[in-house]
Amino acid sequence: MIRFALAVLLVASIAGCGRSKKEVDLIVYNAKVYTMDGALAVLESFAVKDGRITAVGTNESIAAVFESDSMLNAQGKVILPGLIDAHSHFTGYGLGLQECDLVGTTSYADVIDRVKVYSGTNRREWIIGRGWDQNDWADKTYPDRAQLDSLFPRTPVLLQRIDGHAALANGEALRRAGIRDTLKLNGGELLHREDGTLSGVLIDNAVDLVQRVVPAPNEEVTRKALLGAQTNCIETGLTSVTDAGLLKKDIDAIDKLQKSGELKLRMYAMLSDSAPNYTHYLASGPYITDRLIVRSFKFYGDGALGSRGACLLADYSDLPGHRGFLLRTPKHYEEKFRKVAAKGFQVNTHCIGDSSARMMLRLYSKVLSDTLVVKDKAAQRWRIEHAQVVQPSDWHWFKDFGVIPSMQPTHATSDMYWAANRLGETRVRWAYALNALRKSAGTIALGTDFPVENISPWLTLHAAVVRTDAKGFPAGGYQKENALSRTDALLGMTRWAAYAEFAEKEKGSIEAGRFADFIIIDTDPMTCPESKLAHIQVLATYIQGQKVFQRK
Repeated sequence: MIRFALAVLLVASIAGCGRSKKEVDLIVYNAKVYTMDGALAVLESFAVKDGRITAVGTNESIAAVFESDSMLNAQGKVILPGLIDAHSHFTGYGLGLQECDLVGTTSYADVIDRVKVYSGTNRREWIIGRGWDQNDWADKTYPDRAQLDSLFPRTPVLLQRIDGHAALANGEALRRAGIRDTLKLNGGELLHREDGTLSGVLIDNAVDLVQRVVPAPNEEVTRKALLGAQTNCIETGLTSVTDAGLLKKDIDAIDKLQKSGELKLRMYAMLSDSAPNYTHYLASGPYITDRLIVRSFKFYGDGALGSRGACLLADYSDLPGHRGFLLRTPKHYEEKFRKVAAKGFQVNTHCIGDSSARMMLRLYSKVLSDTLVVKDKAAQRWRIEHAQVVQPSDWHWFKDFGVIPSMQPTHATSDMYWAANRLGETRVRWAYALNALRKSAGTIALGTDFPVENISPWLTLHAAVVRTDAKGFPAGGYQKENALSRTDALLGMTRWAAYAEFAEKEKGSIEAGRFADFIIIDTDPMTCPESKLAHIQVLATYIQGQKVFQRK
């Protein structure tokens, strides 16, 4: 009864209409608020006005100054800033929701079965799918197009590997793309059968040869894709995502839906390394609104480790004589880095292998040193995306030039079953080095890379802290010395992720002046058992002070 009376008095004091109090749109109270601010303060209450946080404090301090007709009693639940995914493929994920899902297939026969079922409902000219991974199959060799040719002799089929850096195309798709057995290309491979004919497996730049002839989705398909992706993001607690590699037409679609109010997520768009983007954005410069930031270019240094396209300094341990490859020439990268930096754009480069990482870090240092005084180098916040295999002797570049490691913790727990086969027992020890790179850089931006990995940021948190898969394997964690603390992992998904997109004054923390983007969750991520981290549920998601999701 005493507790009930105190609660009534508290509500009355907050809701009271004393003339000296300031009217706000929303007051949140009786919460455990992890602000993720510079002091890492844990508070109880905050006030929201015009979509931004006005003040944060104790229940009593907020009640003494503010009043509102809208009161949210958090009932002691934990509140975090809205989570930020620092590296995803949001648009591609949304389109994939309408395509053939091959994630979790256990064999090539399983892939074929799913494609046959999907083809019965497909209404498009092409059959498109994504998600297979031969490393998950008993037979780990790449598949062959023969069965697809038999089933779909006149329908083009393109099935992307889960990482997007390899694909299987049938004969009709190869024909439409004009790909012949003798074609040679840089930055990619066409795999052949023993008789010299094409197997249908395409690696890195070879995938682009087919993708460019796939009909672009129309406006309505794109709209459904973006809104479908938004629904899934918001339900997991994401209020902001980075879409890593977009064309102007993709950004225009996002901008249109945001302006109409349908797309509420905040987006950080990395422009792809493509002629249409250079033509428009090098003339117009960055484009920045409250919900959409376009101020970076994303480059691909190499491919992926799973498809052996990552560029390594020494041979693959399971394929002697092969080291992967760069997707462009060093001259191309340097020229483009200089051009986009001169127009105020951030440079972000996909680097999986240690050779790619070393070249890019040294190229970063060269371009930054040539064009900027010392104090300005870190302010550019250039990024290495993925940074999966970086030699320890190269870690210092992150600190020396303010380069941000943008990493995805679940890559370690997905790849750990076969990474040592690719890299060998010595080299793999300094791969997926989250903690080492965080210490060197002083910060780290964390993401999922969905749809390459699961969209859930809680799996990201679990993998970063516990370094096991969702079932707890391996006992004690995979290379646990590179686990992050819970605080650092959450910072990597909030304030540090915001910093990586120049938005730490706007989002990523719950403090005065920031957007009122926050989530209410059912479990305290700072104190719960490690086994609970992957299973945290979002009870409600708010963007700009408005509730956009509530769990039933």
